[in-house]
Amino acid sequence: MGAEHSKNEERRSMVFLRKGPKLPAWEDALLAGREPKSLLKRGLRYVSLSLIMKGMTSTPDFLWGLHEVQKLNLSRNQLVVIPPSLGKLDRLVVLNLGGNCLKCLPKEIGLLRNLKVLFVNMNCLKEVPAELSLCRKLEVLSLSHNCISQLPLSFTDLTSLRKLNLSNNRFVQIPLCIFALRSLDFLHLGSNKLENIAESIQYLVNLQIFIVENNNIRSLPRSLCYISTLELLNADYNAIQTLPDDLYLLRRLRRIAWNPMDKGLHIVHNPLSRPLPEVVEGGLDVLFSYLRDKKEHN
Repeated sequence: MGAEHSKNEERRSMVFLRKGPKLPAWEDALLAGREPKSLLKRGLRYVSLSLIMKGMTSTPDFLWGLHEVQKLNLSRNQLVVIPPSLGKLDRLVVLNLGGNCLKCLPKEIGLLRNLKVLFVNMNCLKEVPAELSLCRKLEVLSLSHNCISQLPLSFTDLTSLRKLNLSNNRFVQIPLCIFALRSLDFLHLGSNKLENIAESIQYLVNLQIFIVENNNIRSLPRSLCYISTLELLNADYNAIQTLPDDLYLLRRLRRIAWNPMDKGLHIVHNPLSRPLPEVVEGGLDVLFSYLRDKKEHN
């Protein structure tokens, strides 16, 4: 009788729990006596785990025992810290920590030697650990919408990095380490506090998309004109008055672009000195002809 009564009480407790606020997926799994590994999804490419928008303020301890996981999404929670245990997930290829409240990353992130994609956008980072440069396979890195003003010099070791988003931060100048990243084809530095672009930009010989909109840049360096791979150059909403005469060398720029998503040259939203505003209205071919003639007559 006592055992039967106990079982009935347990059933009533379970019903009460299920009628209450919806439990996070991992708590629901553990309550039902399921193995946490049952949360893993085995796709064609990766073993993945998504805990997006679960209202987490801290990470569940069982997470660091899921050594199989290769793709982990913890975005859009309220995480304040990622513990050093992150380093145990050394098979991670993709890690999304975007949209949290992180003020720092653990040094153990450098143990993720297979990491190729890292999103830490929309957090509260003021700095990036130098150990991140140990992730030599890293190809895509987004640190946008943080409070970062500099990068560690060790970033020069990220030789596989192809896409880097540093927009909406506090950079006053482009960090020197970036000019060593010769594999970069995408670089976004929009909405910072840049006042110039160093001549060293020419070393990014594979750059296809370069965005520096909404800064305080007064001029474009001549060396920028030698990056023949550029297909999108967005320098809108700066303080640019003149353009380098050699800009016509950027033959992969197809048009004067107005839509932020379009490839081409974004330059019209600047205080261009006359006659540039009228020339630009004529289109890219007219602008390039003007600059070529201007150079020949100087």
